[in-house]
Amino acid sequence: MTRAKSTLEQWRILQAVVDFGGYAQAAEKLNKSQSSLNHAVAKLQHQLGIELLEVKGRKAYLTQQGEVLLRRSRHVTQAVSELEQLASNLEQGWEPTLTIAREIVYPMESLVCALNDFLPHSRGTRIIILDSVITGTQELIQQNKVDIAICAGIPPKGYLSEPLCEHELHLVCHPSHPLAEIGTLDDDKLLAQHLQLVIKDTGVQSNIDIGWLKAEQRWTVSNFHEAKVILKQGIGFCWIPSFLIQEELASGGLVRLHLQGSQKRRIILSLVIPNRDQQGPASKLLASMILKQHELKQHGIASME
Repeated sequence: MTRAKSTLEQWRILQAVVDFGGYAQAAEKLNKSQSSLNHAVAKLQHQLGIELLEVKGRKAYLTQQGEVLLRRSRHVTQAVSELEQLASNLEQGWEPTLTIAREIVYPMESLVCALNDFLPHSRGTRIIILDSVITGTQELIQQNKVDIAICAGIPPKGYLSEPLCEHELHLVCHPSHPLAEIGTLDDDKLLAQHLQLVIKDTGVQSNIDIGWLKAEQRWTVSNFHEAKVILKQGIGFCWIPSFLIQEELASGGLVRLHLQGSQKRRIILSLVIPNRDQQGPASKLLASMILKQHELKQHGIASME
């Protein structure tokens, strides 16, 4: 392994001399003697075999080569500072990575708002978001594969949950679809004669699809955005969260179907911490910020107030 000719301290001294406008000012800020700073920069130049500073009158200026190397050196010293900060965070139990399971009927905008609040306090924590459906979310919770889960419906048995919000799903199709011409659908057999779009369950051990009405024909897709693309071509009908189709319903791009006794479906979404006993400080903070989006508070979770 090739040994480095220079040290981080030498580069930090050079940065200080440039940033503070000279050796005297840098010495005062760093609480070091001016001669020690002169010596450090001179030694750095000698070791590299290149002039970084040139003196004009009583002031030192960066050479062209010095400008390039100084710019690169800032990336190096910043990376080392972040590395040292990360080590300190890990020592204190701060998680380097958080994985979140998001049921796709939960608005991504709400999660992003919470993550935006979390970002200034994240200490470099990386975030992984897994979009999940029905039993897929429950499997992630039960297998302890996520730190935080936003779960639809009833959480797995034995796991505590905090209710977040409630959303409606509407049965919709394109206005040109034959079903759109019918007033109230009072016969499930009529729906069964048409193609239905359903969302694939992400669970490994399950074959349940969102909103299936036992239609003889069905297309299965991964998410509601794909379903909307198909619906807009006049193909099929589908249950979709109301917040995802507000614009389409307002513009007439999609229309609601009125199914007797079931014009809309409600889904309750809850926050679940799969391993609460080992929940770290970063997870607690982010969980509190997710709850805050819905004006809720969780006992024992860190607060920024």
